[in-house]
Amino acid sequence: MNSAQDSARRTQWLVLAAAFLGWMFDGLEMGIFPVVARPALQELLGTSGDGAVGQWMSYITALFLLGAAGGGLVFGWLGDKVGRVRAMTASILIYSLFTGCCYFVSAPWHLGLFRFLAALGMGGEWALGVALVVECWPEDKRPLMAGVIGAAANFGYALIGLITWLVPVRIDSWRWVMLAGAAPAVLALFISLLVPESKRWKESVKSRTTHPLREIFGPDLLKTTLLAIAFASVALIGTWGSVQWLPLWADKMAGKGMPEAKGITMFTQSAGAILGCFVGPFLGAMFGRRTAYFTLCTASLIACAALFRLADAFGMAFLVGTFVVGATTAAFYGWLPLYFPELFPTRSRATGQGVSYNAGRILAAGGALVQGQLVAHYDGSYARAGAVVTLIYVVGMVLIWAGPETKGKPLPE
Repeated sequence: MNSAQDSARRTQWLVLAAAFLGWMFDGLEMGIFPVVARPALQELLGTSGDGAVGQWMSYITALFLLGAAGGGLVFGWLGDKVGRVRAMTASILIYSLFTGCCYFVSAPWHLGLFRFLAALGMGGEWALGVALVVECWPEDKRPLMAGVIGAAANFGYALIGLITWLVPVRIDSWRWVMLAGAAPAVLALFISLLVPESKRWKESVKSRTTHPLREIFGPDLLKTTLLAIAFASVALIGTWGSVQWLPLWADKMAGKGMPEAKGITMFTQSAGAILGCFVGPFLGAMFGRRTAYFTLCTASLIACAALFRLADAFGMAFLVGTFVVGATTAAFYGWLPLYFPELFPTRSRATGQGVSYNAGRILAAGGALVQGQLVAHYDGSYARAGAVVTLIYVVGMVLIWAGPETKGKPLPE
C-alpha cells in the first residue's frame, strides 16, 4: 500500500471516528433527559404525581424536538456553505455546553429553555456526520457505514443507561448528570484539529455557487424532500412520542425502592437499538430500501402493541419487550443514513438530510405533546398512551411506496 492509499485510509478512519463519537455523544445527551426527567421535574414542581410530570415532560420534549429541527436546518445549511467539519465542531460545542447549563436551573421552564438550546446543536450533528462519512467511504461500504452511524447514538444511550443503572438518579443527584453532559465539548477540539474536510464537498462547491435550501425545495427535489420528511417523521414520532417514555414508565412501575429501574430500562432499550441499527441497512441492502422500511414499520407496530398492551409490571417480561421494541423502532436510524444520502446531490446533501430528518422532529414534537395529553387523559398510564401513539407506523407502511427505490444506484452528484 503506497503513501496515498495510507493517507486515504487514515482519513476514512478519522472521519468515521469523528462522526461516530459526535453522534454517540449526541445520543448520550438525548438519553440523559428521559432518565433524569421524573426526579428532576418532581423536585422542580414540588410534587410526586405523574400527571404534572407527564405534562412537563411533553412540553420539554416538544421544545427539544423543535430546537433540533431548527438546528438541523441551520447546521445543515452551514455544512453545505462552509464545510462539514466546521459546522460539526460548532454543533458539538453548542449541545455540550447548554446541556451542562441544566445543572443551574430552578424552574421547569429553565430546563425547557436549555434543552431547546442544546437541541440546536444536536439537530445539526446527524446530517453533518452522515454527509461526511458517505462522501469519504466507498459506495460498497455504505450499508455498513449507515449501521455504524445509526448505532452510534444508541451506544450513547446505552452508556447513560449503564451509568445511571450503576449510580441511580435520584431527586438529589440529577443535576450532576446534566453537568457531566458538558464533557463532549472536548471532542470539538479533536475534530477541528485533526479531521479533514470532505474532498467531495470541496469539488462540488468549486464547480458552482450553492443554494442548498432553494434546491431542495425547488421543482426537481420538492417531492423527494417532502417524502423524506414523512419517512423520518414516522420513525421519530414513534420514538419521541412513545418509546422515549419507557424509562418513566419503568420508574413508575418499579417504585421508589428501585431507582435504578430507569437506567436498566435505558440500557436494555439501547442494547436492542444497537442491534436494530445494523439490521435496518442490512435489510435495505438485501431487499431494497422500500421493502426494508415497510418491514421495519410492521415489526415496530407489532412489538410496540405487544409491550404497551401486555406489560403491567417491571420485570423480565417488560425488559425483553423493551429490548425488542428498542431493536425494531431504532432500526430506522440505520436505514435513514443509508437512504437519505441517495436522495440529494452533494452540493445540497447536508441541507437536504438536515431539513428532512429534523422537520420530522417538528411533527414528533406534536407526537410528544399528544403523548403527554394522553398520559393525563389515561390517569398517568404511559402504556395506554404509548399504544395509541405507535399506531403511526401504519402511516409509514403506506407512504413508503411513493418513494424512489435507490438500491444499486450511485450517490447523486
